[in-house]
Amino acid sequence: MKRSIRRALVSVYDKQGLVSLCRELQAADVEILSSGGTARLLESEGVPVVRVAEYTGSPEILGGRVKTLHPKIHAGILAVRSNSDHMDELGRHEIEPIDLVIVNLYPFRETAASPDASHDQVVEMIDVGGPTMIRAAAKNVGDVGVVVDPSDYPEVLSQVREHGALSDELRQRLAVKAFHHTSTYDSAIHEYLTSRMTSGKPEAPSDPFPDVFRLDLHKAQDLRYGENPHQRAAFYRDVNESAEAFASVAHARQLQGKELSFNNLLDFDAALNLATDLRDGACVVVKHGNPCGVAMGLEPAVAFRRALECDPLSAFGGVIAFNRPVDAATAGAVTEAFYEGVIAPDFDAESRKILAKKKKLRVLATGDLTGYIRRGFDIRRINGGVLLQDWDPGGESVREAEVATERKPSDEEWRALEFAWTVVRHVKSNAIVFGNEDRLLGVGAGQMSRVDSVRIGIEKARVPLTGAVMASDAFFPFRDGVDVAAEAGVKAVVQPGGSIRDAEVIAAANELGMAMVLTGRRHFRH
Repeated sequence: MKRSIRRALVSVYDKQGLVSLCRELQAADVEILSSGGTARLLESEGVPVVRVAEYTGSPEILGGRVKTLHPKIHAGILAVRSNSDHMDELGRHEIEPIDLVIVNLYPFRETAASPDASHDQVVEMIDVGGPTMIRAAAKNVGDVGVVVDPSDYPEVLSQVREHGALSDELRQRLAVKAFHHTSTYDSAIHEYLTSRMTSGKPEAPSDPFPDVFRLDLHKAQDLRYGENPHQRAAFYRDVNESAEAFASVAHARQLQGKELSFNNLLDFDAALNLATDLRDGACVVVKHGNPCGVAMGLEPAVAFRRALECDPLSAFGGVIAFNRPVDAATAGAVTEAFYEGVIAPDFDAESRKILAKKKKLRVLATGDLTGYIRRGFDIRRINGGVLLQDWDPGGESVREAEVATERKPSDEEWRALEFAWTVVRHVKSNAIVFGNEDRLLGVGAGQMSRVDSVRIGIEKARVPLTGAVMASDAFFPFRDGVDVAAEAGVKAVVQPGGSIRDAEVIAAANELGMAMVLTGRRHFRH
């Protein structure tokens, strides 16, 4: 605690806790330098301040763009106290050391995200003096404390009151946070300007992928382990997204249960993504990243029972997602067996009482799922780099696809094909699903041979597939997959097409009396 705090420079946009902080500093005989709106607020609350313009002898100019960019400010921050030349220079120029810098920045990202903000308004949110002061204070961490986060005010005040100074350890921590604050800020400006250059409004961007790609993530929690107990893991949230902006697993409220694991988070995300792709009331059960039960139902309990019928053995220990709020009847059904967790927009009071009986069951509430989207890019890590791609949004209408066979699907088959085509996008390739209009009947996932996925899906089905439909995430390279499905009673197929043997596969479907629809769009999921 060698560096006494006698003078603090305060200039903040986020004024949370500011007045009480400065009152306490003033009571500890710390002089407050301030400017602009910060100074006006403190003065209105009776906190004595020295105006920066008064201290420097230079007025605020250019509509406030230039306030703190002055040698008396930055020399006071940057002077190394143990350097006699630095201290002699301060004396010759009548500059007082500044020991504490409390600064946070204009809300650039929030302004840039507003649809009502003009480009000029966004540009005015590019803070110049603030980052300069923060960087100067963080550079001189041996002598100066820098505070950019109001949540650090209590610890700073505690040390000032007790010791009149900040510990080396606290100053180091605050400096690290300060450089993160400015780097995040600069990244937001870079992203905005890059977006304007590439978007060519109102035209769509010709290249949506930036030359430099950055992720800004904040550690939400350490996890017990990764995919396996010998792997370390942690969960990070995107600092640029919030629960208020849109619903997601990352921002869901955990209402009860054990701590979330690495695999839990992956499975919850997979389940929620599929559940939100289904327009009506739906339930999805996921195990090891693949759906093992999916069904529709106006009542969530009905949807759950139907989903469970697909593969109750695999569903044991899985995670469950609903796209509608959970009621008592649904909660009662869920507690009949062991599951890792359940996620839904909300849970009523009675359902929470029932679920609370399963103390280890993880229960997550996302909030309203209307307008649920996957933002940004789908990112995959490879050794030495990352791959970026758009999310696979689906969305193509099966009813508008090409009917390649002599027989057209019936209305019931169209509804089933639409359902199956939605589900198959969420199954690991090679992916085959069997279903009817309101539920999944069998899944073949992750096989190296497509016909093997067909056979596994048939084997997993617990009910006869007579009259069912089949969806394939990519084309059939041979007719064998269609032959095997027909033997099981499948009457209609949806697939992208595009094989050099399409004609052979279509001929097989005609021979077998099946309807076949070609969407022209593949949905691999590796």
